Amino acid sequence: MAAVKPQEKVVDAVHQNAIRVETIRKELRCQKLYTEFRINPYTKFHPLTDKPMGRKTDNDEEGDRAFLEVIHRGQMEPRKKYTQPMTESQEIGWISTPLIISDRSDRRLNFPRQQSEITKFMDAAWRLQEQTRNLG
Repeated sequence: MAAVKPQEKVVDAVHQNAIRVETIRKELRCQKLYTEFRINPYTKFHPLTDKPMGRKTDNDEEGDRAFLEVIHRGQMEPRKKYTQPMTESQEIGWISTPLIISDRSDRRLNFPRQQSEITKFMDAAWRLQEQTRNLG
């Protein structure tokens, strides 16, 4: 018995046009048209110089000042921008000033590094061992 071949679909111009129409409808359904554009104030801005023969007016300076103020405000750290933390993550470390002033002369709170005879000996032995290891 001979194997039966499946029928091949013939794609003509009408079917191709129907596929294109369906694809375009799907794209237009999910597409948004943006007509207003703004610069993100949180990104770093690299200004370019003016044209050498260009002339500035007073109105441009006012607009430039407001624009530069928005840019500078976007680059500030959160503690300078806001009076209180905006997120829970900002609450950690928001108040970074120490609660008490550290006094180095107070022996109750300050424990400087101290060495006894055995720690001095072991420190010297450790350094000697490191020197011989680096030479070999």
